[in-house]
Amino acid sequence: MNITQTASSFAGIVLLALLNGCASTAPETKAAEAAPAPRVNDFPTRDRVEYVLNCVAQHGGLSYITQYACGCKIDKIAEKMSFADFEAAKTFGYLRSTPGEAGGVFRDPKQAKDLRKVLKEAEAYAERQCFVK
Repeated sequence: MNITQTASSFAGIVLLALLNGCASTAPETKAAEAAPAPRVNDFPTRDRVEYVLNCVAQHGGLSYITQYACGCKIDKIAEKMSFADFEAAKTFGYLRSTPGEAGGVFRDPKQAKDLRKVLKEAEAYAERQCFVK
């Protein structure tokens, strides 16, 4: 793959991520006001793009299939958890390997274990939904 193709593919990923975050909603109706509010999909575009790029790297590099599947994967994760919970779970996951008492703050609390479990389940669900095996 030459530099032009790589740049074009990268631009496609970024455009896909940006368009994904720009969907508009229909005006609210009386029925919508009576129904409970749906979960807000609050993942910032920058974090979506970062997730997609890391996912693409983990799945063998840039191709149409990996960029589509990884974009799908972050969307499915966003359906299952809020961005605040996602960010906290990732932080607990990254820092739980810190040795000694300092790492205990990230390893031991019930909240840390629960959030890591929710993230693991959401990622497994997303992987099943988005990647053809």
